Order: sequence, then C-alpha cells, then structure tokens
Amino acid sequence: MKNLVLPCLLVICIGFQSCKNEEKQKQAEAAKADAEIVVKTECYQAIYEKDTLQLKLNTLKNGKLSGNMIMKVAPSTVRTGEIKGEFHGDTLFADYTFKDLATKDKTFKNPMAFLKKNKQLILGNGAMQTTMGVTYLVKDQPIDFDQVKYKFDAAECAVKK
Repeated sequence: MKNLVLPCLLVICIGFQSCKNEEKQKQAEAAKADAEIVVKTECYQAIYEKDTLQLKLNTLKNGKLSGNMIMKVAPSTVRTGEIKGEFHGDTLFADYTFKDLATKDKTFKNPMAFLKKNKQLILGNGAMQTTMGVTYLVKDQPIDFDQVKYKFDAAECAVKK
C-alpha cells in the first residue's frame, strides 16, 4: 500500500503541472493575438524621377509596426513585400522582406531606417553589414537622412476589393 501512494502522488503532481503549462500557453497566445491588433493605418508614397514607392504601415496595439511596401524602381522590376519594425524616438527601424518579380522564388531581407519629420517619412542611407547571412545597419555608423532619394508623403490608402 505504501508503495502505491508515492507513484499516485507523482502522477497527480504531473497532471496539475501540465494543466498550469496549458493555461500559461493559452494566456501567452491570447496576449500575442491582442498585441497584433491594428490600432491605426497610415499610407505613404515617395516619387523620385521614374521610381514610385508605396508604403502602408499598421500601428499595432503593442506599439510595433507592420505593413507592406511596393517598390517600382526603374529600370529594374517591381519589389513587393512586408515591413516590420518599431520607432526609437523619431526613427523607425524596420526590416523589409520582399520578392523581386524577376526572381520570384528568392526572398530578400533588408534593414531600413525612416526618419519621421513633420508629416514625412524619410528613408535614410546607412552602412550595412552582413554577418552569418543576416544584413543589418552598422550601429556605430550614422544614417544619412539629408542626401536621400525617397521622401514619403502621406497618401490615401488603396481600398482592396
């Protein structure tokens, strides 16, 4: 009889622990879904010579940003993809994951920095470095927001049908 008590207590403890883990996992999933709720959507467009860039940014409940960008840069093909990031002060640091229509099977990922100035987003130029296949902006190098091609102005968001 004594030999059965210890294994039964062990099984009961494991059962309670697994219930707690499931509850914690459900709470974490609910918090993640809640953080991904869009609270504001803004659209921007930049035109430089024959290039047109369209940017749609969704501000999420957790303060981060997500959205998409279409880059029509002459004479190359169209690049479409997703953008994700967050503001640090007045600068949006984001990653742009895109596909070039010429190489449909290949996905690229570039870091970007946008300065919010007045009602514009200015795409900066900065030194990039690739380490172990990941490209990022070099921390100790300044980002130039003065001599740039692309200055995004607020635009109407296209309504998808």
